[in-house]
Amino acid sequence: MSVNNKRVFYVKYLANPIYIDVLKARSDVRLDRIENESPEDFYAPILGAAHVYQIGAARDELAPHFHVDAAFLKRTPNLLLVSSNGAGFDPVDVEACTDAGVLVVNQSGGNAHSVAEHALAMMLTLSKRIIQSDRRLRREANVNRNELVGNEVEHKTVGIIGLGNVGRRIAALCNGLLGMKVLAYDPYLSKEVMAERGGEKVELDELLRRADFVSISCPLNKGSRNMISAREFGLMQTHAYFITTARGFIHDEDALLQALRDKRIAGAGLDVWSKEPPPPEHPLLQFDNVLASPHTAGVTIEARQNMGRIAAEQVLETLDGKRPPRIINPEVWPVYAERFRQAFGVTPG
Repeated sequence: MSVNNKRVFYVKYLANPIYIDVLKARSDVRLDRIENESPEDFYAPILGAAHVYQIGAARDELAPHFHVDAAFLKRTPNLLLVSSNGAGFDPVDVEACTDAGVLVVNQSGGNAHSVAEHALAMMLTLSKRIIQSDRRLRREANVNRNELVGNEVEHKTVGIIGLGNVGRRIAALCNGLLGMKVLAYDPYLSKEVMAERGGEKVELDELLRRADFVSISCPLNKGSRNMISAREFGLMQTHAYFITTARGFIHDEDALLQALRDKRIAGAGLDVWSKEPPPPEHPLLQFDNVLASPHTAGVTIEARQNMGRIAAEQVLETLDGKRPPRIINPEVWPVYAERFRQAFGVTPG
């Protein structure tokens, strides 16, 4: 077996050090680390030789010149695989990768439990008005508890947009733990599949009109960008809460701001932002009925370990000529397979 003939690199960080441990066990794999600030004379040879780019999933944590686009791909002629650290892949132009014959994979499902628990925690915190109670106790004396009456979530309706790995876990928690009614919107799944995953399939407008909580769990793509804007917030009930643990840009922040100012909705739980992390002066952070976190829904010890492990295993499976389980652009496979054969002398399958 050749030593270090399969080249993998990453920039700045990995989901967990277990990724390094798994790859170290293979003498045929070399792993290089680049920093955002690394000089070009250091990173250019690494990019030129690389077969795999293990890329961070958060766009704002990665220097723009390490985002994968057409210009970047010209600098990586041997690149076969772009593997995201997480379920999301914001820094990756998937169409450009497909045009270049590069396979894109993510780690979908690896942090599903963590993200679902975060969404549920936001629902409970907002409904019980815990965040308002906490803030008032910290800045006022003699707080009147009767001004902080909340609501139980039992028997309420949650509308989940996107019933994939995270959405189905939210549905399971809401169904089994809290006895809630679950509506779901997902244009890619049938009524029968959605029922198996615990949700009643409805159209988006119906979900928005009926739900007491609207939870976003779908990926960011051309179809979902700005999917929730002024019109959609206008359809929600005035007592309803908007929660997102998915990706920034799926909802229009300006439209949400106006909906809160006009008291069109009761509040929001926001884990994702158009700029991450948002600055302290961000207008949405000035509302006491907005619960905020800096894209930490999937950031737990358990989730990070799981993501690092499955990312490393998937990379090795791919380098061994197997078809990985989490492909984002399956249409590229024939071109990718020929490029893989030219690189390693075997046809993957």
